[in-house]
Amino acid sequence: MAGKKSNSPNIRINKVYTRTGDGGKTRIVGGEKRSKDDPRVEAYGSVDELNSHLGLCRDLLIKNNRNEFSGLIKYLKIVQNQLFNLGTQLACPNGKLKNNLPQIKEASINVLESEIDFANSDLGELKSFVLPGGSVLNSQFHIARNICRRAERRAVSLSKSESVEAINIIYLNRLSDALFVWSRWISHILNDDENLWEPSR
Repeated sequence: MAGKKSNSPNIRINKVYTRTGDGGKTRIVGGEKRSKDDPRVEAYGSVDELNSHLGLCRDLLIKNNRNEFSGLIKYLKIVQNQLFNLGTQLACPNGKLKNNLPQIKEASINVLESEIDFANSDLGELKSFVLPGGSVLNSQFHIARNICRRAERRAVSLSKSESVEAINIIYLNRLSDALFVWSRWISHILNDDENLWEPSR
């Protein structure tokens, strides 16, 4: 729409390899060079890894071809876009520049909590910890949950030395909760028994 300012970055990718990162450095948003194991790079790299695993979760749901999964399939695409926004924020140390980039909104967290409540309403009370497994889908959602927790830890570590908006950490925390509930909900829909932790074994 004419006259309306867009915060979507104008991106062109013409060449995949540039050789500029061969020395163990990479450029973050704004042009600053950082080591590839820099806490900021680790943080947004973990979010990128999570996004890839969510893509696999989504593809597995599509392949399963059940009507019950259609809503989650659509919503996961939204989450993937939101994670890309979040990763862009983590990749940018410049406060002024961050304001011109896509951001996580509180409304996104509210929707995520609603999705958790919706899936959880179908589930029985847990009386033990859940072990991943029972189906490939269940296991993949647990893997995504673990990576989400790591991304959250990396963001927390970064926040101890540099500015990280609290809403980004909150979103990752809530998403990991969602992934846990979705893993259980998927087992419920597929009528798979849950693997529960048995400490005596």
